[in-house]
Amino acid sequence: MTQIQQKISTSIPKEVTMVLAVLQNASFEAFLVGGCVRDLIMGNKPKDFDITTNATPEEIIALFPKTFYENTYGTVGVVTCGEDDLPACSDETVKIVEVTPYRIETAYSDNRHPDEVKWSKNIEDDLKRRDFTCNAIAYNPMTGELIDPFDGQSDIQNRIIRAVGSPDLRFGEDALRLMRAVRFMSQLDFDINSVTRESIEKNSHLLKNVSCERVKDEFIKLLMTDFPMRGIIMMKEVDILKYVVPELERGIGVMQNQAHSFDVWEHNLRTLQHAADKKWPLHIRLSAVLHDISKPETRRYSKEKGDYTFYGHDVVGGRVSREILERLKFPKEMTERVSMFVRWHMFFSDTEQITISAVRRLITNVGKDNIWDLINLRICDRVGTGRPKEEPYRLRMYESMVEQALQDPVSLKMLKTDGKRIMDVTQETAGPKIGYVLHALFDEVLDNPEKNTEEYLDKRAKELIKLSDIELKLMGKAGKVEMEEKNKEQIKEIRKQFNVK
Repeated sequence: MTQIQQKISTSIPKEVTMVLAVLQNASFEAFLVGGCVRDLIMGNKPKDFDITTNATPEEIIALFPKTFYENTYGTVGVVTCGEDDLPACSDETVKIVEVTPYRIETAYSDNRHPDEVKWSKNIEDDLKRRDFTCNAIAYNPMTGELIDPFDGQSDIQNRIIRAVGSPDLRFGEDALRLMRAVRFMSQLDFDINSVTRESIEKNSHLLKNVSCERVKDEFIKLLMTDFPMRGIIMMKEVDILKYVVPELERGIGVMQNQAHSFDVWEHNLRTLQHAADKKWPLHIRLSAVLHDISKPETRRYSKEKGDYTFYGHDVVGGRVSREILERLKFPKEMTERVSMFVRWHMFFSDTEQITISAVRRLITNVGKDNIWDLINLRICDRVGTGRPKEEPYRLRMYESMVEQALQDPVSLKMLKTDGKRIMDVTQETAGPKIGYVLHALFDEVLDNPEKNTEEYLDKRAKELIKLSDIELKLMGKAGKVEMEEKNKEQIKEIRKQFNVK
């Protein structure tokens, strides 16, 4: 039994098995290849399954009822759902399995794409053009055959990223592989082989030849790994970070005030890492790594405080983060969201001076849908300073006040009537009596919410308006007191939820 057979912990999807079987039954070779084989060896569940074969695109297309083929690299998409003579997918959705012929690639004039692609009948021709040894393994689950000409299994076992063959040649073919090496290191928690690492540093300038869109995509993948801090540190060490986000490097050695244990560089990365530890989404991770991007240019020494200050770094950082994301061609929505988070990440400083109206203004500035993500960013920021406690009292107080601001207060606005309507239905002129009626109605609705209908309130208003001012004032006062008590109870419950007073 092969090593891969011993370690597989996830079944291969039936649509993948079906495509392999169709190819092999037609007397073609067919293998799983690339990252899915690496993941199977490691006992992980692959996200995608890629198949390679000695069949040409035309021969692949002839074997399946429905395919699409719209590229110059030979990849055929096989549709495995919705066809009578193909097995249906378990979730009744279309599944696409990509099948690519064995390939031989010529020179890469643009350091990104091969000038010419030819088909081969030899699986080893296909494997030797791949980027790293851990991705250059082919596996036939039908027979258990494993083809590993570059000892990728050994590198997987030793947790090593190593280029296939000459690393200079591999990176010269596709400069995006410079970033992919670092991303795989972060994703898999591997180390980069010393020869491969030296080649990355030597060829780092080639990254200038890769489009911003592709660099952005690879940077996103790195940020979404479990160890993005380690990856960005490696990007700096092998001299490729300056081609992606050079602004981050400005924070190296920029010491902060006494509230921080680290320089700006390490603080940004630790803030990002905590976001990754919490499995937060991309916009929080981007905001985390960029939140103090403008501390270097706003740092001043205050003789009065005897320490450094960074006044306005949030405002300047909001603009700079927007420029960075626009340069990398991030979507407008993501750019605006992240730059907004950077702009507002310094909300409040003293809980005793915060008012509920100030909290409501903050929610207005960032939006109800973003306020809790901003709180999460603030938590990451705190942990990034070197403080182990995620949510001290002050932060819990912020959270309780945000929750309070988001709750609709118990108020006359809840009534399905208002002063103008009462004047219309009772023919009463404006005056204190209208307010007394409103509070009396409110008292009834608090006791019985089912009465909060326009029909009932109109009818009851006509009855109440006939009472004397003294009677109405007493009834209205009871309603006003009840409203205040309800609000106090609501706030008390919120404070209790967040363990603050």
